[in-house]
Amino acid sequence: MADMLTQLSLDLGVPLFLLAAALIWSLVWKAIALWKSARLNQPVWFIVILIMNTLGILDILYIFLFSKIKLDDKKVKKKR
Repeated sequence: MADMLTQLSLDLGVPLFLLAAALIWSLVWKAIALWKSARLNQPVWFIVILIMNTLGILDILYIFLFSKIKLDDKKVKKKR
């Protein structure tokens, strides 16, 4: 595992300690969110949190769907 992280660090040009810190930061917040959703008996949120981060679904949706939408082209209607 250490060799894989070292190689990834070299490939990305990011110091290993920053890569490890980002990994730990992400895992801590994910664990807290999963724990809280389980304690509140919210299985839908548990599954969404687990899948969205693990499979990169949000990233994929952004790249292939939301990045194609140009917000400048849409006009916002003013409420009267």
